[in-house]
Amino acid sequence: MRTNELYNLAQAHGIRVDCMRLPYTQSLSIYYEGKSYIAIDPLQLETNAQERERLSHELGHCETGCFYNRYSPCDVRGRHEERANRWAVRALIRRDELDEAIRCGIREVWELAEYFDVTEDFMKKALSYYQMLDQAQADAAGS
Repeated sequence: MRTNELYNLAQAHGIRVDCMRLPYTQSLSIYYEGKSYIAIDPLQLETNAQERERLSHELGHCETGCFYNRYSPCDVRGRHEERANRWAVRALIRRDELDEAIRCGIREVWELAEYFDVTEDFMKKALSYYQMLDQAQADAAGS
């Protein structure tokens, strides 16, 4: 998805996205009184790729309902973050498009990141995620 498609998705799903100064983070999402909200600090983002990644990650929280409660001792923050990251990966880098790029000879992490307009760190997350899925499918088929 392109940046404008992410904003359109948020709007279509009733998720308000605001730009504001966030001194301690680049972005955040909250669920309050039955609605999801996203805040992004554009002053902390240097590239369009960073904006897309942050917005898709926060949309991942909203779309999966994976919000954590800092007051709950049973809440596992890492689990919520991982689900949001997986949603973001699937939104920005579809598996079929990744496979096609690799078939066309785009194989280095930096090349793939450039091709998909994401950071290298995000591309590493995507490659790791899809490799994990492949392994899980292979394990299931071998059982």
